[in-house]
Amino acid sequence: MPSSVTRLSTASSAPSKVLLISTISFTLLFAVWLMLGLLGIPIRKEYALSSHQMEWLLATALLAGSLPRLHFGILTDRLGGRLVMALLLVWASVPCFWLSRADQVWEFFACAFLAGIAGNSFTVGISWNSAWSPSNRLGTALGVFGAGNVGASLTKFLAPLALTLVPTAGLLGGWIPGGWRVVPLVYSVLCLLMAGWVWFFSPAPDRCPGRGRTTRQMLAPLSNVRVWRFGLYYVVVFGSYVALAAWLPSYYVDQFGLSLGSAGALTTGFIFPASLLRPFGGWLSDRFGARLITYSVFLVMGAAFLLLCLPTKILALNVETFTALILVVGVGMGIGTASVFKYVPVYFPKDVGAVGGLVGLVGALGGFALLPLFGLVSRTTGQPQSAFLVLLAFTLFSLGWLHLTVLGIRRQAGPATSVLAPATGS
Repeated sequence: MPSSVTRLSTASSAPSKVLLISTISFTLLFAVWLMLGLLGIPIRKEYALSSHQMEWLLATALLAGSLPRLHFGILTDRLGGRLVMALLLVWASVPCFWLSRADQVWEFFACAFLAGIAGNSFTVGISWNSAWSPSNRLGTALGVFGAGNVGASLTKFLAPLALTLVPTAGLLGGWIPGGWRVVPLVYSVLCLLMAGWVWFFSPAPDRCPGRGRTTRQMLAPLSNVRVWRFGLYYVVVFGSYVALAAWLPSYYVDQFGLSLGSAGALTTGFIFPASLLRPFGGWLSDRFGARLITYSVFLVMGAAFLLLCLPTKILALNVETFTALILVVGVGMGIGTASVFKYVPVYFPKDVGAVGGLVGLVGALGGFALLPLFGLVSRTTGQPQSAFLVLLAFTLFSLGWLHLTVLGIRRQAGPATSVLAPATGS
């Protein structure tokens, strides 16, 4: 009897253990993925990088964290999140250490690409938690896990602190580098420690829902247009978040003349709600339906982007008003990422790895594409705030597609059906 009670207790605690370990791992790896958003500023100054080089340095990391997402999802379903997450942490430690010693421009691009692979940890964690969490708590679990996006703020805190506390010459005869270089070194050590925690303290044997299934079977749902529509929505609520988290520090420095520390702090004010409100967004979607929440998010974000992209002769934003609007955008993204991604395990419960991987891939690729688009539109119009026109266009297009889809569902279901009712197929 005691042994059976022990086994039952262990089994019931396993989902919580997976959620805790995967969330901390994702938070760390997300910080690694976006660390050049802030570290790129002193790198640009020290190595005289052009604005084009800076844009592509950030975009390189985003691309590496985007393209393999589908593969990581399938791999996690087959091998289990415990193994894949541990290996990803070990992998990330290598380019982080290299970046702390790099002194050539090509090395920065190589490190950006290799460290960018850490961005695929989102797909790994979604698949891992979906395999362990009970269906009645899955939305909450995925929302809590997704809050690991807050890792984007770690570098914003750590970099200014390192620049202040660590001598330029470093410590221990140069073994610990000074200035911004100490940040990737700290990440390298933390990744190795976290890999050990994942491997030795995660539930074993792991659950592998994709084991024994062919690649064709696992990819079959990707022919459904709904998957691609969710991917577009994810560009608005997540790809835009990634792009802004990497781009805002430079914008604050260049447009408002703020210090690196102030720019990082204000960017963190955007990152926190865009990350920590995901559990709340999941709860709202459970309570009122993902359709209504997604509608609301797109409308609010669209209004904020419209104000942000207006020419200065129409609306000259000071740093306080600009930051307030960015905060509104962050709140929308935090809630919207939960409402959009909630659909995946509901409609595709046996294919979370592949479908979640593709939705995440499209969303993250959007973040990669947005960064150079920001620069292109700003240079073409001569107005830096015109970059927000790109985000406005994506948001309005997604809102239009959502509305047309819902109208089609309403025609099929009958005129008595509310457009915002939480019907299936939304």
